[in-house]
Amino acid sequence: MPVFQYSAKDMNGRTVVGVVEAPNENEATTTLQNKSYIVLSLKQVKAKVLAASGQKIKLDDLVIFSRQLATMIDAGIPLVQALSILSEQVENKGLKAVVLTVRQDIEAGMSFCDALAKHPHVFSELFINMSRAGEASGMLDEVLDRLASYLEKSASLQRKVNSSLVYPAVVISMALLITAVLLIKVVPTFKGIFDMLGGQLPLPTQILIMISDVVRKFFFVAVVMLAAIGYAFKWYISTPKGNYKFDAFQLKVPVLGTLFQKVAVAKFSRTFSTLVRSGVSVLNALDIVGKTAGNKVVEEAVAGCRVAVRDGEPIAVPLQRSKVFPPLVCRMIGVGEQTGQLEKMLTKIADFYDDQVDAAVAGMTSLIEPLVIALLGVLIGGIVVALFLPIFKITELIGK
Repeated sequence: MPVFQYSAKDMNGRTVVGVVEAPNENEATTTLQNKSYIVLSLKQVKAKVLAASGQKIKLDDLVIFSRQLATMIDAGIPLVQALSILSEQVENKGLKAVVLTVRQDIEAGMSFCDALAKHPHVFSELFINMSRAGEASGMLDEVLDRLASYLEKSASLQRKVNSSLVYPAVVISMALLITAVLLIKVVPTFKGIFDMLGGQLPLPTQILIMISDVVRKFFFVAVVMLAAIGYAFKWYISTPKGNYKFDAFQLKVPVLGTLFQKVAVAKFSRTFSTLVRSGVSVLNALDIVGKTAGNKVVEEAVAGCRVAVRDGEPIAVPLQRSKVFPPLVCRMIGVGEQTGQLEKMLTKIADFYDDQVDAAVAGMTSLIEPLVIALLGVLIGGIVVALFLPIFKITELIGK
């Protein structure tokens, strides 16, 4: 159905902007007039434009949206009015359009969670289902506040992991760039000088010149091959089989594998705890947790757990059987089930593994820094030494 973007005056004389779906422009105008709007402007826009704008919405925008909406609902402001206030102060244009559409759908009789579900590019399944549970229980403000806290902690966890990987990636990239410049530009210059001087070159210098010749001759071929390999790898991990194998490799790779496992456990526990606390049933919570795990191996383990729980098994038993989750986690979940404090136990697991991730990132950073510096020194230093060995030899001959 066509989408129309409008600007209008409401009953209070305030200017409102938003979008409305209608078969044609006349129907769109009639729909707005039925809401007591005085239409100022109306134009048809492509739905793809709205979808693209939604993709630019950052996690921080959703956190602020959830927190502010929770505060206004807790203060007794009706949901429709709260959304109207938010639409006026939201800076992100994509989120502004979405909030306006959600408000219009609610005014038309749709529930809040169903209105959110129309924008899957903005609101995740976790967000929608938690809102549904909050709406059904009459605790939407509390659920939105928990959701904001969850999103903040998830973003913080992801930033910690990313920060631990950025430094070595940048240093290694710079090292490769410097090495390429030396091999392509500097070494050939020294080679010309050595050819003019004549004589037998030391073995390290001969090897360096040979590597330089190969790199210069096949540089563009190597770049094309690397690009092709990168594209093929990206395509492979986009397939179900390749994605699963890559995720399994991530959990098993030395040093980083332990970190990825701790991140997965922390995310699983935090998400599961937040959903259960918000009133989502265990089976639905496991379904959502699996889909938002971010790792196919963990997703498969959680899906198997959901089937087992549906058949009457405790949560801890299939999780332990999967061998994806550490024994400590399975035992703590088992104790939480037995004592009726599953939510509290999951929160404790999440907090514990958040601390473990912090310690792992700090330890990995302290280990990687000297290794990267040593690699850089050996690589660049080796090239420099190989270039100056013939000069040292000539100096010795002149001295004699």
